[in-house]
Amino acid sequence: MTALKGILLRRIAATGPISIADYMTECLLHPEHGYYTTRDPLGAGGDFTTAPEISQMFGELMGLALAQAWLDQGAPAPFILAEPGPGRGTLMADMLRATARVPGFHDAARLHLVEASPALRAAQAARLPEATWHDRLDQVPDDLPFFLVANEFFDALPIRQFVRDGVGWRERVVGREEDRLVLGLTAPVPLAELEPRLGDTRDGDMVETSPALPALAGEIGGRIARNGGAALIVDYGGRGTTGDSFQAVRGHEKVDPLSDPGQADLTAHVDFDALARAAHPAACAGPVPQGVFLERLGITARAQALAARLNGAALDAHVAAHRRLTHPEEMGDLFKVAALHPRTAPPPPGTET
Repeated sequence: MTALKGILLRRIAATGPISIADYMTECLLHPEHGYYTTRDPLGAGGDFTTAPEISQMFGELMGLALAQAWLDQGAPAPFILAEPGPGRGTLMADMLRATARVPGFHDAARLHLVEASPALRAAQAARLPEATWHDRLDQVPDDLPFFLVANEFFDALPIRQFVRDGVGWRERVVGREEDRLVLGLTAPVPLAELEPRLGDTRDGDMVETSPALPALAGEIGGRIARNGGAALIVDYGGRGTTGDSFQAVRGHEKVDPLSDPGQADLTAHVDFDALARAAHPAACAGPVPQGVFLERLGITARAQALAARLNGAALDAHVAAHRRLTHPEEMGDLFKVAALHPRTAPPPPGTET
């Protein structure tokens, strides 16, 4: 039994079952035993691999798309370049390398990273020593145009799950049976926040909500609407979906989310409709499939240029990386790209719908 599992069992025994959101918060961010606070989870030796770790092409094209959005808005200087949940700093490092020849972009950029993990902050500092770090997004200065990239950030936000029962909803919660954590349902109650979903769901359908999403998306959208800027948001999810997307990954394999609290990454699909509503008054373009976005930006031409200098195993790995990022059966359809931008400015390239 993990230390965190013991803590959760005692808490539930004392105060009753907890929501999925509370469970995710404890598992991911507990100050002593939380998943993100105790390790670097990325790469072959970790639990999962994100797009920037698969190929440099992903970060290069993300950087050029954001730089074009900056140019389309008159190349404001200075501006804030921000990333929440930057992993090892690989994405931002690739973005900065690709934009080095965009006149004035680097001179005007003020790099701000939002990261809760001490282990990952150290990895980011090795690649991005010029950055300023923050614990929360609302600590980033709010007096300049705001350009942001968020890759697999919103999927880690804690969720709540509700199962429709007539005109009411049962919440899915984590309880205990002896020394095991188990899932259960509360009694049905009407919920004002879910009234809009009564029109597109039936009895037994599950709806997920993210309590933290409205404030975070509203913070990003509000800054962009007030000060100018753009945000590129990449994650897996859909629009107003139903069903259970709560999952745990350990050692690159899906595992039981309740089996070893604090030892696996916990995520859920992002509701891009909810994100767009929360980001108002900024405009939202997309979401478009990641493969479509990258192809629009020229990833195949970039892949061919890089391939010309490779052979053998390195070439095979490069071809596999291109396929993994773009093919519909890999990350190409599962992951989506949405963009927030001022209503007076065009969306970043690749996100037009």
